[in-house]
Amino acid sequence: MQLLNSIVDSYLFKDLLMLKGLKKSQKLIDLLKLLAFQIGKEVSISELANSLNINFATVEHYLDLLTKIFVIIRVDGFSRNLRKEITKNSRYYFYDNGIRNAVINNFNDLKTRDDIGQLWDNYIIVERLKKRTYTQIFANQYFWRTYDQKEIDLVEERDGKLFGYEIKWSADKTPKAPKVWLETYNNASYEVINQDNYLDFIA
Repeated sequence: MQLLNSIVDSYLFKDLLMLKGLKKSQKLIDLLKLLAFQIGKEVSISELANSLNINFATVEHYLDLLTKIFVIIRVDGFSRNLRKEITKNSRYYFYDNGIRNAVINNFNDLKTRDDIGQLWDNYIIVERLKKRTYTQIFANQYFWRTYDQKEIDLVEERDGKLFGYEIKWSADKTPKAPKVWLETYNNASYEVINQDNYLDFIA
């Protein structure tokens, strides 16, 4: 816990901001906190700007900076022009769950946390990205969601095919593939990733 807090304070808010010629900004800290609470959800830059009382361009700049120095990962929405699909906003994940916990100062045991689903989503997304990198699985990654709340947490587009993965903490929950997903994309697959099968997916 002490080490993680030290990393956040010294690297993120001293070395990084000094390197980029920025002053230590409470707004940047607040931005990270907002992102930490919105893992797995679409993030509106306009809403972030309003919440932080800063302009749209500054939020975009901070997000771009945090992405480039591997603090957060941006995942965009997938669409091939189905009118129901949502693509306007992106989702953001932290490269390290420990950094995310340090940002919101929450190191409670998993049994007492109410954000276990978000931690699990973040872990699987990031570890899958690492696996694709070191095994040279080349793919574009997205999330998929429609206006009537049908969604898939992770979509990989590789070798001309679409692979949909729904990420669930509980192995008891095995949601069926959204019908519109299979009907719209004939070559698409669907799989639920949970505690029973996640190792094959990320290791």
